[in-house]
Amino acid sequence: MNIYIYARSGHNFGMENIRRCSAIYKELAHLDPLLATADYRAASFAKSELGVKKGLGVDIIGNLPHMMRRKDILIFDSFEPSETMREYMKDFCEILLEVGVDIPYDILDDTYFSPSEKINEKGFFFADDDYEAEMLDLTKDCKNSQIPILLGHYFFLGTDEKLAPYFSEIYEDEDYEKFIKGTKYLLTSCVHTALESLASGNHPVFFARHTKPYKGELHLLEKYNIPQISGSNLDKLVMDFDKIISNYPKTNKIEKVDISGTVKNIEDTMKKFEEIFQ
Repeated sequence: MNIYIYARSGHNFGMENIRRCSAIYKELAHLDPLLATADYRAASFAKSELGVKKGLGVDIIGNLPHMMRRKDILIFDSFEPSETMREYMKDFCEILLEVGVDIPYDILDDTYFSPSEKINEKGFFFADDDYEAEMLDLTKDCKNSQIPILLGHYFFLGTDEKLAPYFSEIYEDEDYEKFIKGTKYLLTSCVHTALESLASGNHPVFFARHTKPYKGELHLLEKYNIPQISGSNLDKLVMDFDKIISNYPKTNKIEKVDISGTVKNIEDTMKKFEEIFQ
């Protein structure tokens, strides 16, 4: 019996699911799980940057049965499965858990609950994905924002040079953890990143992208009282951002999500399975 964790990922989707599932992976690390992602690049990133030891790309969740065995355990973070596929997955797996249903969306890596040196008063992390070059569209006819930006993992080659005139400093995607933990006021269009910022003792502001189909996780902004803005022009966004942080609202404290009960259930199930087949 093996444990598989599947996270949807990709250049037009982002890395939020990968970061959530990597946090789950660490909770189950002693049981030797495998993290499967929609693209190999995300799996490589999870292994090099997020503490994952075993990971691979499988293109789509429908390819998992080609490597899994009946009665394996699957945790998935994706809206890909249809109702028919979900019923098949329930029958195929001994335990089937869905992130956002059985495991909360606000599960975070423990590292974001530890103190960190502050390196920026303000900062901008648009997203890991930008397939439609929306970030560049935001900067058209704009001035230098005088804030640093963290590049996304899937940004196209040369994007940093095009963005340089509009930001005070460019951080590479390898600086993600340092930037998120070290930025006091963070503007971001990623819900998960906003939660990481909040857990780090910082003050996130959420930027709602008109091109991104947010699903499921937006209620967390209200849960933690994270302020929101929207817009299609960087100058206007930064102006609204500055207004909010000049009188930043009181947010609700984010606590570590406890999935010890889920871990115990998986441990017990695997132990019973081993005893039966000894």
